[in-house]
Amino acid sequence: MDYTMIFIAVCIVAGIGLVIGLILSIASILMAVPKDEKVEAITEALPGANCGACGYSGCEGYAKALAKGEAKLGACSPGGEGCVKAIAEILGVEASAVDRKVALVHCMGSCDNTDSKAQYQGIKSCAAAIAAGGSGSCGFGCVGLGDCAEVCPYGAVSICNGVARIDADLCKGCSMCVNACPRHIISFVSYKEQTVVRCSNSDKGAQARKVCKSACIGCKKCEKVCASGAVTVNNFKAVVDAEKCTGCNLCIESCPQGCITEFKV
Repeated sequence: MDYTMIFIAVCIVAGIGLVIGLILSIASILMAVPKDEKVEAITEALPGANCGACGYSGCEGYAKALAKGEAKLGACSPGGEGCVKAIAEILGVEASAVDRKVALVHCMGSCDNTDSKAQYQGIKSCAAAIAAGGSGSCGFGCVGLGDCAEVCPYGAVSICNGVARIDADLCKGCSMCVNACPRHIISFVSYKEQTVVRCSNSDKGAQARKVCKSACIGCKKCEKVCASGAVTVNNFKAVVDAEKCTGCNLCIESCPQGCITEFKV
């Protein structure tokens, strides 16, 4: 056996590997994207939930926007006041109030207000029940099997009389329940007193009333009495703009279905 040839071959392979490694090391230095220390510090101060409640893709996206001055402080609901103070110190600005967001279920289709169209006997999952054709008469309402409650790490979600309910005092705005709901009837609202529509049905009035006693029927009575233009009816469903709402409660009083209510803190 010619050990000299083997030794030469090993040296050649090792040499090629060394050269390639050197080239890659130099390339990594020359092509490296410079890190923004401010963005890194802000990202570190954020809770790392990557929930999107702030309106950005995740904590890093929000951090970049804050560093550029394109985002407002206080949008991170899970982070709370401690997070705001830490970021304000990094940016060298005055800490602002936290715009706390909490989840709200837009459905009042309890066992008292709606009926079942079939008896579902599969696994206890809203998504599975919908895939099997659903059991409730309303195709827009809460299925009530607790996919949202299952994922909530704070125990803020419970199923009450067939409908998911969220304890605003326990909710941290992490968006886990929002993402878990297959009907997409959970959304974020600001943690302040306001008027909300607790229905997601967009069927025409007669059909909506047929499947739920508290369904929005798109009658526009709420829209007509609102002097501030905060209430609009689109696709047979009322929506309240919290920024325009003055809290006069005229829309609540005018709603024949009782699906417009106060959200109190």
